Amino acid sequence: MIHPSTIEEIKNRIDIVDVVGDFVSLKRSGSSYKALSPFSNEKTPSFYVVPSKGIYKDFSSGKGGDAISFVMEIDGLSYIEALKYLAGKYGIEIVEEEQSDEAMAAQNKRESLYIVLSYANQYFQNVLHDTDEGKSIGLTYFKERGFSEETIKKFELGYSKEIWDGLYNDAIKKGYEKDLLEEAGLVITKEDRTYDRFRSRVIFPIHNISGKPIAFGGRKLTSNDKQPKYINSPETELYIKSRVLYGLYQAKGAIRKEDFCILVEGYTDVISLHQSGVENVVSSSGTALTDDQVKLIRRYTENVTVIFDGDPAGIKAALRGIDLLLEGDLNVKAVALPEGEDPDSYSKSLGPAGFKDFVAEEAQDIIRFKTKVLLDETGDDPVKKASVIKEIVSSISRINDPVKRTVYIKDCSNLMGISESVLVAEQNKILIEKRKGQQSEPVPLPEIPPEQEELLDKMDIGQIIDLQERESVRVLVNYGKNKIQTRELQDQYVINYFLNESEEIQFSNVTYKKIIDFFKEKLREGEIIDGENLINHPDEDVRRTVVDLVADKYEISQDWKEKHNIHVPRETEFLRDVTYTNVLRLKFRIIEHLITEEKKKLKEARTEKETDELLDEIIELEEVRVSIAKILGIVLVG
Repeated sequence: MIHPSTIEEIKNRIDIVDVVGDFVSLKRSGSSYKALSPFSNEKTPSFYVVPSKGIYKDFSSGKGGDAISFVMEIDGLSYIEALKYLAGKYGIEIVEEEQSDEAMAAQNKRESLYIVLSYANQYFQNVLHDTDEGKSIGLTYFKERGFSEETIKKFELGYSKEIWDGLYNDAIKKGYEKDLLEEAGLVITKEDRTYDRFRSRVIFPIHNISGKPIAFGGRKLTSNDKQPKYINSPETELYIKSRVLYGLYQAKGAIRKEDFCILVEGYTDVISLHQSGVENVVSSSGTALTDDQVKLIRRYTENVTVIFDGDPAGIKAALRGIDLLLEGDLNVKAVALPEGEDPDSYSKSLGPAGFKDFVAEEAQDIIRFKTKVLLDETGDDPVKKASVIKEIVSSISRINDPVKRTVYIKDCSNLMGISESVLVAEQNKILIEKRKGQQSEPVPLPEIPPEQEELLDKMDIGQIIDLQERESVRVLVNYGKNKIQTRELQDQYVINYFLNESEEIQFSNVTYKKIIDFFKEKLREGEIIDGENLINHPDEDVRRTVVDLVADKYEISQDWKEKHNIHVPRETEFLRDVTYTNVLRLKFRIIEHLITEEKKKLKEARTEKETDELLDEIIELEEVRVSIAKILGIVLVG
């Protein structure tokens, strides 16, 4: 276990904008930062980071928390693994407490997989650099490809010996269990024989976004057997191929800086371009592009340039997956290399500056590119041309922005010599079918801001009370340890003032009650807290609710206020009144509810005595209701 002092140091050093910015492209929005959600495929940003509170909130998925919980969520790490990642990021030495045998045995399976994959990664590198076979075969191959020592180490390239069980025997000697090696995809057992999956191959480690090896790709260097040229690790709990882009860990900083991503096909293409100085490059590892991979790119940029090898048949096949980029609201360009070339060979041929210039000059919009490629094959065949028209219009219809679609339709009309109205009609037909298919999907209900009082009329009293409880607790978690001046001109913490004013209220929402009880418990211990102290609360409902309550989604921009010379008062300027009013409104709603319940009982009263008692209670409650309404300025009807 990590020592509490180390955990405290990590928390003190964390900059949540810096941490989240490693995984998501953030843009300032007032005093917060916003981005497209990394957890859902949304069209407009609803992911917010609030640096003053050290939290993030994703309104599209409901996820939220601090920097530690973000790393856990985004990279599938345990709490301890997230702390270790952050310690490494900020150069903090990990001090660990001794673990019992039971605790060691119960170590999380995911952590065990990370450990064994990290071991394998180091093993392959050691074989490459420190053995005669590794240096004469593996290192020679990489150097013949033009990879420098620095590049080989940057991508942690390795080699696996030409023996059946080199890694397996070494791992067993070091205490790694056979089952774990199999689960990590490093060894295979058949007919009571266990052997290395990647024997006699150069090794390309595949990293997750935070730089941990999660899988491997292996390329064979001989042609004397029927084994495939490339093999990859099987999918595991850590490695799902469709959710990984090779080279993203090494490229993410450059992608953000350049604000565009280059997409290529293979491992060596990525590595060669990096060595040529083009670092904003990733690969889908030879597979068709997936929705999850598009989302990964979109975390860092909305601009993608796809580089196609100089093979007409290959270009046509690869074009089929490009529509996903358009559907993901990315701005897509394409570059075709000369025939017979690939990014690896051509970047070496032109050199770093020449290759960058080539990409900049030759890149063209993907729709125009696709239209030209497909039209070149049609000749004068009208049937083929009609098929191309349908395919191009189908691609355009994937684009969500109607303005972009209109521009593309006009451009393609000129390129193909087809009336614009014909293309629009075909597009509309596709869009109508698409919308029909979406009609069965449930539409999420919008969040109802508590301040919109007119909406309360449409709710039952239980919902209204829950909203008012929420608003009362919101003030508490945001400003609990702020000081205010009471009407008696005495300084008092908001938490004390809140508890005094709400002493007789029993909160009906279980989670809100837990939050208030936590405040009370800390107060008894002599500690004044606010919502930040609950972000790591053991109860998941409490954590989620607190994050929701402290994350402000909207804020009036400073530029707008200055332009119009307008002062918008903040809650902090009226904390006493805000706290008092919220508690008073909650009392008002509870009393309304009690009156309703007593009137129901009155209808069912069987004796004169019971009727009189109920009438007295209703009259008393009505008097309190009227007095509160006067304070709040509520006009009572009836």
